Amino acid sequence: MTASSGEPRGRRALPLALGVVVLIAAAIAGALIANDVNSPSSATTTTGAGASATSSSCNATSIAAQELPSVVTIFAGSGGSGGVGSGEVIRSEGYILTNNHVISPAVGGGALHVVFDDGSTANATITGRDPLTDLAVIRVSGKSGLRVISLGNSSNLRIGQGVVALGAPLGLSSTVTSGIVSALGRTVHVPGEASQTALLIDAVQTDAAINPGNSGGALVDCSGDLIGVPTAGASIPSPSGEAGGGSIGLGFAIPVNLAVKVADEIVATGTVTHAFIGIQAEPLSASATRESGTQGLRVTAVTAGGPAASAGLRAGDIITAIAGQAAQSNDQLIAITLSKRAGDRVEVGYERNGSKATATITLAARS
Repeated sequence: MTASSGEPRGRRALPLALGVVVLIAAAIAGALIANDVNSPSSATTTTGAGASATSSSCNATSIAAQELPSVVTIFAGSGGSGGVGSGEVIRSEGYILTNNHVISPAVGGGALHVVFDDGSTANATITGRDPLTDLAVIRVSGKSGLRVISLGNSSNLRIGQGVVALGAPLGLSSTVTSGIVSALGRTVHVPGEASQTALLIDAVQTDAAINPGNSGGALVDCSGDLIGVPTAGASIPSPSGEAGGGSIGLGFAIPVNLAVKVADEIVATGTVTHAFIGIQAEPLSASATRESGTQGLRVTAVTAGGPAASAGLRAGDIITAIAGQAAQSNDQLIAITLSKRAGDRVEVGYERNGSKATATITLAARS
């Protein structure tokens, strides 16, 4: 299977017992099912400010009092369909961060309604959205003195540290659940728009209960700082193959560092411009790996005049490393396009006719 770095596509699901992942906005039309959950790219990170709490529990009572005023319930709908999700205030001017799939039912003139922790309400408009990362920003007007959520640093997270999830599961506003960071560096495919796939990159896995309606809400550390945006939860399939209901202790959140980066661009420009590599590749087959003794991605096509071509890559090259990591999946190329911007540089190791080389690719803007 060939996948372009600019067009995410699902891969075969891993043989996990849970089998599926569902988006966790409570869409009236029903849950959407994702393609797969990939293994973490890293197991640990260094500690730092914002992640000082390393115990497996937080003081959920104080966190709720501190942060619930910045968490909202979002109702989005158009015609006879709609759903409910969550969000958090990121700027005092009324900007709210959430998931794209939470507000997508309101695209094209549908209603968008926000309920705050104190029970007050406001209408909202869509500032901008990014289906590829499943993030969006909306804005309410006519509200003053909004409590802005404290921002953390997802690069400082440690496996096992306590976290608290805040949101509106099943539309039940101001709900709090607690747990730990179960894993880091997950890659999770979720259904996108127009037959595309959204990719949660470097996602935070947690056992804090994440249920339909938690989408777009807040995953905070023991200091109450936002460290992720809950977006998807695993569910055990029923005998009929449909997703089961309720949390099974496997939830996934978009790391706050990426979420804020996307949100800032949306607030500034109303849109998000992703990077472009200009390459198509496919994983080497098991037999090809045995024959060559090399593991990696075979380049199947290079866009003429594109970043990869300008860096010297050609069809037939075998990419062995991407940004210092062993090349194992097309997801790594897709992640580069979603997490980096035009002008950023990415080092790629490759082999050509048995000779090893390194190319530095300067990314372009995706048109």
